[in-house]
Amino acid sequence: MMAAATHSVTLDGLSGRPIEVEVDISGGLPATVLVGLADTMVNEARDRCRSAVSNSGTTWPDQRVTINLAPSTLPKTGSHYDLAIALAVFAAKSVVPAERLAGAVFLGELALDGRLRAIRGVLPATLAALEAGFDRVFVPEVNVPEAELVHGISVIGVRSLRQTVALLTGGEEPDDPPVPALDEIPGMSWTSADRLSHLDLADIAGQEDSRTALVVAAAGGHHLLMTGPPGIGKTMLAQRLPGLLPDLTHEQSLAVSAVHSVAGVLPSDAPLLRRPPFLDPHHTASAVSIVGGGSKAIRPGALSLAHHGVLFLDEAPEFASNVLEALRQPLESGHVVVSRAAQTAAYPARFQLILAANPCPCGLSSAVSDQCRCTPLMRRRYSDRLSGPIRDRIDIHRSLSALSRPELANALGGGRSTAELASAVAEARERQAHRLRETSWRLNSEVPGVELRKHFPVSDQGRVLVDQQLRTNKLNARSADRILRLSWSVADLHGHAVPTADDVDTALSLRRGTPLGSALRDLVQAS
Repeated sequence: MMAAATHSVTLDGLSGRPIEVEVDISGGLPATVLVGLADTMVNEARDRCRSAVSNSGTTWPDQRVTINLAPSTLPKTGSHYDLAIALAVFAAKSVVPAERLAGAVFLGELALDGRLRAIRGVLPATLAALEAGFDRVFVPEVNVPEAELVHGISVIGVRSLRQTVALLTGGEEPDDPPVPALDEIPGMSWTSADRLSHLDLADIAGQEDSRTALVVAAAGGHHLLMTGPPGIGKTMLAQRLPGLLPDLTHEQSLAVSAVHSVAGVLPSDAPLLRRPPFLDPHHTASAVSIVGGGSKAIRPGALSLAHHGVLFLDEAPEFASNVLEALRQPLESGHVVVSRAAQTAAYPARFQLILAANPCPCGLSSAVSDQCRCTPLMRRRYSDRLSGPIRDRIDIHRSLSALSRPELANALGGGRSTAELASAVAEARERQAHRLRETSWRLNSEVPGVELRKHFPVSDQGRVLVDQQLRTNKLNARSADRILRLSWSVADLHGHAVPTADDVDTALSLRRGTPLGSALRDLVQAS
């Protein structure tokens, strides 16, 4: 009997667990048995590894080969166990010294000729290997930049099974061809905000209140709902929000990159994402593509791909009701849990939600066009597609109206650029970071209401305004907390140490969608 073991990693969402890959070669009829709660993709590794081993300088054992992926209680999915399985077979045949495999994790999918293919999820898998106490990780060469983002573990890039064996035995390394990168998924460029980097907020004519609301949303990380007829500028405003946001911190970059790595959309040439992602899925997108899931392996959806970034739902009432209602829990908790019969995966989902909606099904508001034939009941039903609980979770509400021809001509070139406003947003966020430095939060939108009332109260005059709204049932408890968060963001933009009554009144206007005062609107006007 010959036995050996190597190690790999299984991913449950973004968290990883080490997996011991055991191989036992015993007498009996030739057969290869793989056990350990493996799915179809993992079971197919038997055929891939048999051909790869046979084409890498040795023969597959002509005996009974038992492969165990332990612990057996954890579901195994993916093709990245191939390298660990093949090396365990080499060790069981005494081709590779077993002691050279100790302390190392092996990740990679094998081609039939022994070459290594790039895989998904290398970043979170490497993090899991480090946390489990391993000091080395072998990955496909093209995945090395991604794995090297994790400090404290030695990353070894390999091109083939033959090269890996040579490194472990001290033999001569073969001159194998480079490892190809993962094929890009068509259309996945929409996960990046780089495509919007040339857009400037100064290009939008008029709409001072909406531009101001966008700056407040960027300063505090607040959600925003814009309603107005087609062509009014809702999409233009939403597409310019990423330009107002500061770069991601290193911790945020790792978290965002890990999600994109698991989804298979992380660029191989730039594995550390430094800008907040921007996603704008089409309104025909399914619930699985938005929330996450899948028939076989659970993958993160748009909610998680937009982590620490912006999720823009244009034509929001046209989305399926189950997709919109699925936003409720992530908007409150900042994460999404996808449960299936055999597996449950949790992904982070702390994003800024931007919704854009038309006032009626035809899109032509009766206020700006006499062609609208929608009845009040039709408009009400269309508006109700965004349910009350969803609307209640949106901090800022704006109704955009069309400009007259003279107003449009006078408004051109009258606003500050994105670069200027981004500086004001950065200063506001620095004030928040300093105020919240001893807490786990960094943005006003993240602070729980109870902590706001206890440790970050507004001025007495501002508190009176909120109490009046509560007594008259114009606000509920959750809305009151959102008013407090908004007032802090307005105060941070003004440089106030504590939100004043005017700041709270501005927050109420942002929440109700009423016109804003001139003091805050001057922020977006060109000097």
